Amino acid sequence: MPEIPEISAGDTAWVLVATALVLLMTPGLAFFYGGMVRMKSVLNMMMMSFGAMGLVAILWVLYGYSMAFGNDVGYGLLGSPTEFFGLAGITADSISGAIPTFVFVMFQAMFAIITVALISGAIADRTKFGAWMVFAGIWATLVYFPVAHWVFAFDSDGVTGGWIANTLGAIDFAGGTAVHINAGAAGLALALVLGKRIGFGKTPFRPHNLPFVMLGAGLLWFGWFGFNAGSALAANGTAAVAFLNTVVATAASMLAWLLVEKIRDGHATSLGAASGVVAGLVAITPACAAVNIVGAIAIGVAAGVLCAMAVGLKYKLGYDDSLDVVGVHLVGGIVGTLLIGFFATDAYIADSKLGLF
Repeated sequence: MPEIPEISAGDTAWVLVATALVLLMTPGLAFFYGGMVRMKSVLNMMMMSFGAMGLVAILWVLYGYSMAFGNDVGYGLLGSPTEFFGLAGITADSISGAIPTFVFVMFQAMFAIITVALISGAIADRTKFGAWMVFAGIWATLVYFPVAHWVFAFDSDGVTGGWIANTLGAIDFAGGTAVHINAGAAGLALALVLGKRIGFGKTPFRPHNLPFVMLGAGLLWFGWFGFNAGSALAANGTAAVAFLNTVVATAASMLAWLLVEKIRDGHATSLGAASGVVAGLVAITPACAAVNIVGAIAIGVAAGVLCAMAVGLKYKLGYDDSLDVVGVHLVGGIVGTLLIGFFATDAYIADSKLGLF
């Protein structure tokens, strides 16, 4: 007789905690972004993150989860929007792996929320809240939900899930492609469409509150343990590896960013420390369960150096990415994803669940 799956109390408890940690990342992002803008823009900036929390959560339970994890209806491009509309067919007894499906639904909802909120940093100082909310709803529906299907919808038959997860078989443990590269590319596109701020390249847009920035970075680092280690969907050794690598890669990235500032500018800064933290978190996300400690440190150093250099590209190339979403999330996500090919180890990959489901 086939074994009937049972809910694991320990795994469920851990993923519930991880879900709460990932939700905390969005208020942390609000502080991080809010401190980096000018004083007149701080409340609007923070409200973009909070607005995403409200809007995307509702869209996710209505049809977003279904579009991401419903049976494929388009050659790995899209899940059925109606299969789980309003979470129909999912009950308290439904199980995903060893946890209740409702817990998995909410864990994934937090990923959708933070991804949308990340984009807002690219357009700081030049977007009304109402316009942002319209964009956020449209982008989540047309871009994030389908891309989440590509990356996270694993299926044993390789047919009913997403094309990146099943056909391409790319290693992305916690969302480097669906979250960070996706948000960074959207931020670049939106910055190009909206154009530059008045005074861009001439007027220094100094952060109004660096303690806010550092508080936000700290909350992001704290919440990121849920993001990465929680993606194991179990309280096990894979979660432990992801947790450990998230610490060391982030620490290495922060130190590397500060060293770049010291060599390039003659002094290290608190903004650089906070930015280095985020760059390391971004880069280790896809690789956190596929590399050993040496690989994690190498990825962190690469992210700290390359992202610190990449944030200056906006002045050379002429796009106004206000809070360096492109330089940190797009570049950091690409760095972390590509370096898996150099530092992934057979032992870690064999013990890891590659993907969220």
